[in-house]
Amino acid sequence: MNLKKKTVLVTGADGFIGSHLVEGLLKREARVKALVLYNSFNNWGWIDTLPSKLLNKMSVLQGDIRDINSVNDALKGVDVVFNLAALIGIPFSYQAQDIYVDTNIKGTLNILQAARNLKTERIIHTSTSEVYGSAQYIPIDEKHPINPQSPYAATKASIDHLALSFHKSFNLPVTILRPFNTFGPRQSARAVIPTILIQALSGKSSIELGNTNTTRDFTYVSDTVEAFMKIAEANQTEGNIYNCASNKEISMRELVNIIGTTINKKIIIKCDKARVRPEKSEVKRLKGDYDKLYNVCGWKPKVLLEKGISITFNWMKDNLDKYKPQLYNI
Repeated sequence: MNLKKKTVLVTGADGFIGSHLVEGLLKREARVKALVLYNSFNNWGWIDTLPSKLLNKMSVLQGDIRDINSVNDALKGVDVVFNLAALIGIPFSYQAQDIYVDTNIKGTLNILQAARNLKTERIIHTSTSEVYGSAQYIPIDEKHPINPQSPYAATKASIDHLALSFHKSFNLPVTILRPFNTFGPRQSARAVIPTILIQALSGKSSIELGNTNTTRDFTYVSDTVEAFMKIAEANQTEGNIYNCASNKEISMRELVNIIGTTINKKIIIKCDKARVRPEKSEVKRLKGDYDKLYNVCGWKPKVLLEKGISITFNWMKDNLDKYKPQLYNI
C-alpha cells in the first residue's frame, strides 16, 4: 500500500509520537485526519505547535476514543487508522487503574468495532515493550513471553490480544507495532531522557532519578515514525506483531553519563524514592530484536542515541517554558 493520497486517521495525534507521525504522513502526501482529546479550550496539544502550512493540509477532530460516537465519526471515509491514543504513564497507572482500562481497553475496542463495521483497509495498533516485562532472554523478539508488570502494561497486553482476536475472528486487517523506548522533542517529562534534560537545563545541582541499574532500548522518534509508515505500506503484515527497537541496551546510569558528555555538563545523580517502582513491578532489562520488522519492510534505526539526545537537548533548551522542572511528572 502506498500512503500517498490515502485518507489516514491518527488517534492520539496531540501527543508526542502522534504529532511526529502526523508530520511524517503529511510528507508522504497522505490525507491526514488528526483525532485529539476533546477539551473546552480547543487545545490540540503538540498539533498546535506545527507550522500553519502543515495545519492547513490536515483536518483536526476533537473527540475521545472512549466514546463510540466520536470514534465512528472519526473513522468514516478512512483507509488507514494509526491507533496511538492511550494513557501511558506507568506511575499514574498505580493510582488510577479504572481510567487506564476505560481508555486503553474500551477505547481500543471502540476503534476495532468501528473499523470492522466501516471495513477500514488497515489498522496499525500501538503496543509497548512494557508488555514483555523484564527480559527472560536477550534480545527480546516477538516470541518472548508476555509478562506485564504494571497496570499500564497489563492494559496494553490485553488490547494486543484483543486486536489479534479481531483479526482471527473477523479477519480485521490489524497489524501491531511494538515500540521500545522512543525519545525526542515534545516528549513528556514522565520519560527518563526528558526528565534528565529538563532538570539539567533548569540549573539543578543534582538530578533526581529512580532505579539507575535498569536497562532500556532507545529509539529516536523519527525512526519510530518511519517504522509506523513502513509497516502500513508493507504487504501481508496483518495479524502480526513487530518490534521497533535498536537492539542495544543501556543502563540509566550509563545514559546519564552519555547525556552529560553530550550536553557538556557534569551530572550528579540523587535517588528519589518516589521515582522507584515497586520491586516486583520494575522492568529490569529491555533490549529488542527488530529483525522481523527489517525483514518485512527494510526498517532499521538510523539516528544514533548521542545524535538524538543532542537534537532533543537543543529543542528542550528552546522550549523549557512548556515544562515544570520543579515537579515530578508521573
